[in-house]
Amino acid sequence: MIELGMTDEVAAALKAGRPVVALESTIVAHGFPRPDNLAVGQALEQAVRDGGAVPATIAVLDGRPRIGLTPDELQRLADADDIVKVSTRDLPHLLAMGGNGATTVAATMVLAARAGIRVFATGGIGGVHPAQPGHPPDVSADLAELARTPVAVVCAGAKSILDLPATLEMLETLGVPVIGYGTDEFPAFHARESGLRVGQRVDDAATMAAVLRAQDGLGLACGTLVCNPPPVEAAVGRDMLAGWVTAALAEAQAQAIKGAKVTPFLLSALDRLSEGRSKRINLALAKSNASVAAAIAAAYCG
Repeated sequence: MIELGMTDEVAAALKAGRPVVALESTIVAHGFPRPDNLAVGQALEQAVRDGGAVPATIAVLDGRPRIGLTPDELQRLADADDIVKVSTRDLPHLLAMGGNGATTVAATMVLAARAGIRVFATGGIGGVHPAQPGHPPDVSADLAELARTPVAVVCAGAKSILDLPATLEMLETLGVPVIGYGTDEFPAFHARESGLRVGQRVDDAATMAAVLRAQDGLGLACGTLVCNPPPVEAAVGRDMLAGWVTAALAEAQAQAIKGAKVTPFLLSALDRLSEGRSKRINLALAKSNASVAAAIAAAYCG
């Protein structure tokens, strides 16, 4: 059995049954430019603390899964050039080779579940990409992990560059509960509205915690997607977002961008087309999700 490295704070909190919230590390290593990325990681951890829970930023360092990072380790994650992006399928090889990796939603879920952490906060999940001529369907591993790993993922929906109707359909096919937190709509990451309804809604952390306990009681081995819209003051309108996404997709097609290069290209194009606004929204919604996740974790443990 692979040993998990934990900070003393996280280990003590889990042992005592206190609330802990998992945080992914890709947002720090690859989501924001230096030196902003370190401040983002620190801000997300502080948002969890302010909500009454212990943050556990998850990564792989020197071939060992880390559940919670020390300040020096978070700094290393933000500064090092050898931090690769790690999904579930990449974990065994990275551990065997003694490498360093920032975990995606899928990999973070796996390691959080191994550690006994029930609630995880991220920005947005991956999903089904728009069809690309001459390229096979591109579906994020996040969806498969949500179907088999019992961790509640608090997010602002799926990334706005994705095919949101197809992503919701896939989640339904996989049997993943999709619950609106104070909303009846599936958020579109940068926008609060997508025009797509979610099947279930809760309006407070206590109710969401009760849903998770019911899921535990039924022995359902799947995740739960908790959709928290981006803050009103940060979000953009649905039509403005659609314009940015359409332009970014057109650029990708014109430049024949395919496969794994599509997501980083589109996110960079969105940032340019929005004149930096998309990154500001990304930070605001990630902090909001961390706060909501802390409240849910506290209610669940209570």
